[in-house]
Amino acid sequence: MPHAQFDPTARQALAATAVEAKIRRDLSWQDIADAAGLSVAFTTAAVLGQHPLPEASAEAVAALLGLDEDAALLLRTIPLRGSLPGGVPTDPTIYRFHEMLQVYGTTLKALVHEQFGDGIISAVNFRLDVKKVADPEGGERAVITLDGKYLPAKPF
Repeated sequence: MPHAQFDPTARQALAATAVEAKIRRDLSWQDIADAAGLSVAFTTAAVLGQHPLPEASAEAVAALLGLDEDAALLLRTIPLRGSLPGGVPTDPTIYRFHEMLQVYGTTLKALVHEQFGDGIISAVNFRLDVKKVADPEGGERAVITLDGKYLPAKPF
């Protein structure tokens, strides 16, 4: 039976423990995703407390990280989502995403509504991918793909 959290504290504590275990065992997020049998983006978000893992994935991740049965059970619970506290983020990487939405948010909204009409892009029926590619001008570029199902607004 699925169970839901009503307080993020337990999942936040588990996330901190899991990240410490990841570091101690010198694992990558991809290693953990491979054990889970899921995408690296989904698995990372789940371990950081933003998604529940299926039972087999939760058990595999817990075993890989050396976590106990209670941790495996907690990894299966539906979390109280939202990983950022209120206000403007202070971490430079997260802040840049905030900045991107500050600059391009209204543009994204305008283009989505022009192409799809009134509605939203789902963050539930969603895929995320992050890739590092060579920059033709030197260095590297980050290619981030946000792929969400469009859900039209319905009058009632």
